Amino acid sequence: MSARGRCAKVLPSELNKVCPERGDEPATQPRKMSDFEVVPNLQQSSSSVSKSRRKAHFPAGSNEKENLISWIPENIRKKECTYFVESSQTSDSGRIVCECGYLREQHLDDAAKPPIFLGKEWDPRRHIQEMPTDAFGDIRFTGLGQKTGKYVRVSSDTPPRVIYHLMTQHWGLDAPNLLISVTGGAKNFVMKPRLKNIFRQGLVKVAQTTGAWIITGGSHTGVMKQVGEAVRDFILSCSHKEGDIVTIGIATWGTVYNRDSLVCPMGGFPAEYVLDEENQGSLSCLDSNHSHFILVDDGTHGRYGVEIPLRTRLEKFISEQTKVKGGVAIKIPIVCVVLEGGPGTLDTIYNAITNGTPCVIVEGSGRVADVIAQVANLPVAKITIALIQKKLSILFHDTYELFTESKLVEWTKKIQDIVRSRQLLTIFREGKYGQQDVDVAILQALFKASRNQDHFGRENWDHQLKLAVAWNRVDIARSEIFTDDHDWKPSDLHPVMAAALISNKPEFVKLFLEQGVRLKEFVTWDTLVYLYDNLAPSCLFHSKLQKVLLEEREHTAGSKMPRLQMHHVSQVLRELLGCSTQPLYPKPKHTERPRLSIPVPHIKLNVQGSSLRSLCKRSAGRVTFTMDPVRDLLIWAVVQNRKELAEIIWAQSQDCMAAALACSKILKELAKEEEDTDTTDEMLALAEEYEHKAIGVFTDCYRKDEERAQKLLTRVSEAWGKTTCLQLALEAKNMNFVSHGGVQAFLTKVWWGKLCVDNGLWRVITCMLFFPLLYTNLITFSREKRLQPMGCLTRLRAFFTAPIVIFLMNILSYFTFLLLFAYVLMVDFQPMPTWREYLIYFWLFSLVCEETRQLLYDPDGLGVVKMASLYIKDFWNKLDICAILVFIAGLTCRLIPSTLYPGRIILSLAFIIFCLRLMHIFTVSKTLGPKIIIVKRMMKDVFFFLFLLAVWVVSFGVAKQAILIHNEERVEWLFRGVVYHSYLTIFGQIPSYIDGVNFNIDQCSPNGTDPYKPKCPETNADNKKPIFPEWLTVILLCLYLLFTNILLLNLLIAMFNYTFQQVQEHTDQIWKFQRHDLIEEYHGRPPAPPPLILLNHLQLLVRRGLLRRPATHHKLKEKLEKNEEAALLSWEMYLKENYLQHQQCQEKQNTEQMIRDIAQRVDVLAELLDLDRVKRTGVVEQRLGSLEDQVQQSAQALRWMMQALRGNGFSSGEDVPPMGSSKALDTKEIDLEGRPEESRPPYHVLARNLLYPGSHTLRFPVPDEKVPWEVDFPLYDPPAYSADHKDMAVQDPFSLSLESLLKINYNTMDGLIDRQSFHGLYAVQDGLPLNPMGRTGLRGRGRLHCFGPNHALHPVVTRWRRNLDGSIIRKSLKKMLEVLVAQYPLSDVWALPGGSLEPGETLPLKLKWILRREFWPQFQNLLKQGTEVHKGYLDDPRNTDNAWVETVAISVHFDSQNDVEMKRLNSFLQGCDPELCIRWQVLDKRIPLHANHKELLHKVSTLLGAYY
Repeated sequence: MSARGRCAKVLPSELNKVCPERGDEPATQPRKMSDFEVVPNLQQSSSSVSKSRRKAHFPAGSNEKENLISWIPENIRKKECTYFVESSQTSDSGRIVCECGYLREQHLDDAAKPPIFLGKEWDPRRHIQEMPTDAFGDIRFTGLGQKTGKYVRVSSDTPPRVIYHLMTQHWGLDAPNLLISVTGGAKNFVMKPRLKNIFRQGLVKVAQTTGAWIITGGSHTGVMKQVGEAVRDFILSCSHKEGDIVTIGIATWGTVYNRDSLVCPMGGFPAEYVLDEENQGSLSCLDSNHSHFILVDDGTHGRYGVEIPLRTRLEKFISEQTKVKGGVAIKIPIVCVVLEGGPGTLDTIYNAITNGTPCVIVEGSGRVADVIAQVANLPVAKITIALIQKKLSILFHDTYELFTESKLVEWTKKIQDIVRSRQLLTIFREGKYGQQDVDVAILQALFKASRNQDHFGRENWDHQLKLAVAWNRVDIARSEIFTDDHDWKPSDLHPVMAAALISNKPEFVKLFLEQGVRLKEFVTWDTLVYLYDNLAPSCLFHSKLQKVLLEEREHTAGSKMPRLQMHHVSQVLRELLGCSTQPLYPKPKHTERPRLSIPVPHIKLNVQGSSLRSLCKRSAGRVTFTMDPVRDLLIWAVVQNRKELAEIIWAQSQDCMAAALACSKILKELAKEEEDTDTTDEMLALAEEYEHKAIGVFTDCYRKDEERAQKLLTRVSEAWGKTTCLQLALEAKNMNFVSHGGVQAFLTKVWWGKLCVDNGLWRVITCMLFFPLLYTNLITFSREKRLQPMGCLTRLRAFFTAPIVIFLMNILSYFTFLLLFAYVLMVDFQPMPTWREYLIYFWLFSLVCEETRQLLYDPDGLGVVKMASLYIKDFWNKLDICAILVFIAGLTCRLIPSTLYPGRIILSLAFIIFCLRLMHIFTVSKTLGPKIIIVKRMMKDVFFFLFLLAVWVVSFGVAKQAILIHNEERVEWLFRGVVYHSYLTIFGQIPSYIDGVNFNIDQCSPNGTDPYKPKCPETNADNKKPIFPEWLTVILLCLYLLFTNILLLNLLIAMFNYTFQQVQEHTDQIWKFQRHDLIEEYHGRPPAPPPLILLNHLQLLVRRGLLRRPATHHKLKEKLEKNEEAALLSWEMYLKENYLQHQQCQEKQNTEQMIRDIAQRVDVLAELLDLDRVKRTGVVEQRLGSLEDQVQQSAQALRWMMQALRGNGFSSGEDVPPMGSSKALDTKEIDLEGRPEESRPPYHVLARNLLYPGSHTLRFPVPDEKVPWEVDFPLYDPPAYSADHKDMAVQDPFSLSLESLLKINYNTMDGLIDRQSFHGLYAVQDGLPLNPMGRTGLRGRGRLHCFGPNHALHPVVTRWRRNLDGSIIRKSLKKMLEVLVAQYPLSDVWALPGGSLEPGETLPLKLKWILRREFWPQFQNLLKQGTEVHKGYLDDPRNTDNAWVETVAISVHFDSQNDVEMKRLNSFLQGCDPELCIRWQVLDKRIPLHANHKELLHKVSTLLGAYY
């Protein structure tokens, strides 16, 4: 049963119910008119869904679905027939239907009643009413998978804004970057397989890459089916979601087959739809590959084309919307793609061209598309009725007989107008060079239309560039925008550069850098703030920034979130880079820094506006540039994990090694907090990649110059927080970098101090024990190696301050301390401390002082708290603190006589800890160091193993104790039985009483009273034999030993083995990395060993406390002079370029890359060969056709000559055969593709536009060949139209009665009205004058005031365009003009100041609006002095067959910039009507004026020899 027979009333309790099946409903339930309420068309209900909660498909029962259910009936309607009038036609089944096409039972209950006040005839305007829609929700195609789409039934009068709101807010669609309207044949047609594949791939590619919406008719036939199959093939061939390509079908509700299944008043979620092509009859099914359907209802059934007006309005509305992305606003462009098609398609193309929409015609698809494609390259004058008739007879051979003569005339006129707008027409030809893909053709069509669009200044180029960025098509930008036709200033690219950065389009960033964008000029303080304001909300760095802002708001007790500043970014970056770096962006001293009057990329650029405001149009002195813009952009890209973007920016960096290491550190820190595992892996991989970059650059530097490379390691980088490359690598734990041979060579150099590295260790120890040997040649110094002599004290100081000597002396001191400590503990521990023991206390005091110095040593000014936290993080420092505290505790107990023995025990434990401290000393050894690292890693495995072991030990111990012994109350023996004995059992000490065989009553205490014996197990009455279940205890013991001895111990061995192998592979790197800490410690340590180190501490106390001298920086840092640093960085940057080039060469030489390149070249070669074959075949066919025609003509000529000779040489000229050929002509014109058409058409064009301006009147189509009155045109029957100008005092009658027309005197002065033409006498027929330029397709006077000529005056006021210094600007060696133009109220276009002359007036009324009254006489004098450039007919859209515009155009040029009259004119213009817009505009051919006004400007520029 039809949808019209279903009740629409649904109770609120049924809100979440699924629509009942159709079979469960009564056969017929007619509705009443009172069941529906009429609500306003669009209400802003609470059901609107915010953009942040968008979802592609709403799950059943969700809030979004409920919002949709409540919003759609309130705002979207359907149409119902309310009056049944029997039609003369019947349905397919032979039943009586209404004029609307529906059966009687499909109408409302009230519709079948006798008519009351409804009239007798069916009128859709009165008898069709709107009601809340009853079909919407999700659509699922039965048997075609689980994918669902969206659908809605809408009234044909629905405002487009309501539908757009539904799609973007409730259906969750993002606004498109491009709108592709596909039109063509509605019936199935055959395309060449190759052309079909090219079309499908190109269409889907352009939609997927640009984020476009594809709009079609939505049915499963014709071009709509082709589009659907293209989307289907794309979905099946890639991993993209279906939502990536939005395909919207706009179909007529009354022509959809099986539409009953879509009707559900509360929405179908989902509605099951059956695609049944076999039984659809004259109706059509919806295409299952479309994602969204808009079903247009006008209340009728079976009538096609109902959706076209709504579709046109919707497309126009969407194309007028502005999409803001990345700080740049663009008008959504629209393009029409045409395949095949019939008469309706021709109308669609004509309307699109008329509205300025570019069209892409796919040649080879058939019918209308081929007709237009074959004549598109011909001059318009060659497109005749005969040619179109010939084309139609070939391409429409099945339906050609339906074309009447009037239809042929109409088609010819429309095709002429379409071809005349070549800038909007693009023909896609298979095999055409440079246009192998449909996607390129579509985008090129948009750019061609934009390039040829009238515009002021350079806004047209900006529009094209914004489109390319929005579509992410850098290939189009390179080929179509950055050409020789336009010179781009770097500052012009700053807005789109910001958009490309925010949108993560690295290819565009690279392109803009190639085009001259300088980061030093682009990156300002405000730009950075804007970029960080636009971080992706999902970015971890964004959440960290929000936390900082929240903390600041809480700290200031404010209710408003503080504005993001760069010191907030610096705070987060310092957490990531480590506290060894200074803040990258210090907090400004003043509360508010002077801000820019124009926030950088926040300006929303209206691409259709008259002027384009650049982001970097700033006043001098108000821009704050950053210290290192490359660093700033690199950090911004890295914190968002944007690999390609960061790589491009890093390639521009100067301090590249520090930048790479800093990026590695930032990424590793972010990876620790990132919750998404995939993102974490990406960050760690990128961090490793940057470490390899740093290694690569440093390797090249080290090979070139070791000394300069080592300076790069310790150079203080101002850009990166006054840290060094070495410090950044250590903070990031970049072991590969630190273990590099160059870095290790530097550390070895530091380790040996001023000694030569090649000194043997035994020489150093010998000289350390017998220092007079220093004055021999046993030890060599680096200065002496450079032939610089050293004094005695200098040699002594240099030797004992070397870190290796300090280290060896500290080892000797520490061993002496341990030996003395051991001797006191074992031999000389008296009740009263001896001198040896006091020496130990003094020694320990020196150790405590040294640890305190390390704790308080703060060369970077981090603060005591931060230094304490860094000190505690070190494991060996923790061990030192533990040993000292235990020693102090033991010493305290030792000094108290009552706790002397416990004190000795505690001191013994302290000795153990002090011995463990020896492992740190041995880390410097290349042999022992790696082994100590392995031991440390294995200790972690032991802790995890002990946790597993404790489970088994405790479980077995408790069970054993409970089974064997009853109520053991002694805690120490409970611990022994549960833990201790169970632990010893693992090592083979099995309790003798566990199995009862070796039970001995003498080894236990029956009652548990003996403190030295365990309690006996459960025994019999005489306590001789145990009674516990021996079998159970034995089984438990076996299981316990099985799991512990075999499973867990082997697991521990396996863990140790894995750890050993894992660490052993990187032991050398780990040891080299940790070696730095020891070297740095002894590099900054006082030279004297404990306890003599107290002398150094005393010296330090005097220097810092009494003399107030700053601390000496022993860190491995070096502050270079500016000139030296600049030279070093330039050298590093040069080697970085070499490194990048080497990397590129390696990538090219990679086998896999070479295979990919070869495969790509083979594909391109095969494509070119295929295209060449197609092209050659076409050329051969054309030549053969031309040859056939020539042979035929030759035969005809010979025949005529023979006939002439027979007749003694006398014959009429009419018998001469034509010497041209249509096919030859076609071939010739095809070769002329790309050549401009003649500059001026032979006949008026604007006066023949089909739609007369300001009305709904359509002109009679007049092709070019039928324009002259002399040409016979029997079909010509134009409509009549004359507007009534009530505001005008003088006008001719708008009726065409002969009585009123006879009162008019033509070709003379008729009172005040001048009816004389500049072209002489004109003809008058039936009381009406005839347009001297020919037919226009409309009778009457239209919107003009008078029949015959309507005189006008157009002054063209110009001056030279000048620079600030007064010099004239030139282009193409010609001077450039500026012309005075005006925009009048209620007009969207600009025009020359002038217009129609009122009877008896010398100046036009519109010119008087511009000028003050007192300047009118002076302007008349200027006109008299000016040069007349045009006098005569003006091709105006208002012209008709009986009324036309004739104008006089006078050039008024001011040659001097100091012209007094020009200054007076400007002063009077400033005081004109505020509703008018007046401006001096640069004169060129793209200036947006009326077409006829541009012809006048062309004449003026030719007269003055200026650029046009």
